[in-house]
Amino acid sequence: MSKVIMYTTSTCPYCLAAERLLHSKGVEHIDFIRVDLDFQKRTEMIEKTGRRTVPQIYVGDYHVGGFDDLQDLEHSGKLKQLLEIN
Repeated sequence: MSKVIMYTTSTCPYCLAAERLLHSKGVEHIDFIRVDLDFQKRTEMIEKTGRRTVPQIYVGDYHVGGFDDLQDLEHSGKLKQLLEIN
């Protein structure tokens, strides 16, 4: 299973939904990076992704994007494959 990293905050409902979806696909561990606790991490997220919203999700080196992007991958049947190959 691929390494999953998620930039998140403590009060983000989309982050929780993304976490639930990833767990339902067999992801046992997610590395959470809390951007609400560390301004440098928020800056890092914006520089890496070009986005300001959370969650920002990486599967391996692949930037999935936010929850809507993750959900689109799931609906297209590509999320499972991505989790297995990255």
